[in-house]
Amino acid sequence: MVETTVQLLCPECTKEWQVTPDELPETTAMFHCPNCHASRRMSEFTRTDRDLRTLKQLG
Repeated sequence: MVETTVQLLCPECTKEWQVTPDELPETTAMFHCPNCHASRRMSEFTRTDRDLRTLKQLG
């Protein structure tokens, strides 16, 4: 079984990382960058539209 991941990109410090959708809050919840602690809606951290769709479907 292949595990699905979502690519994230911090809009402030540009840190990139990947996590599984079940490790993340809903797309409208506040999320904090683990690098610079910027706070924004989770949807603003998704790197691509495909990552956002994946998060909405599986998160």
